[in-house]
Amino acid sequence: MMRRDVFQAIADPTRREIINLIAHKRMNVNAVAENFAMSRPAISKHMKILEECGLVMMEQQGRERYCKAQLKPLHEVSDWVSRYKKEWEERLDAMEKYIKEL
Repeated sequence: MMRRDVFQAIADPTRREIINLIAHKRMNVNAVAENFAMSRPAISKHMKILEECGLVMMEQQGRERYCKAQLKPLHEVSDWVSRYKKEWEERLDAMEKYIKEL
């Protein structure tokens, strides 16, 4: 099985919202699912993808499964974006200068 990457995980708005929900506090899967107008199995599929990408860690506690965010993999996205940030800032500065000259 090919390992999914963090970019696949954050490509979906539902998965981004799940990350937002559990970023500061762990929640059980039912509590996460209550925030979405979709089935629990659909949320579980999203959770599985997030877990495969290393963005979520699942912890069994009694009968409940708790989701805990692991945000370190998002550094990969930040690093990738920062490579292009300087170039785009330079382009925007050049465009601003050109507009002022007009």
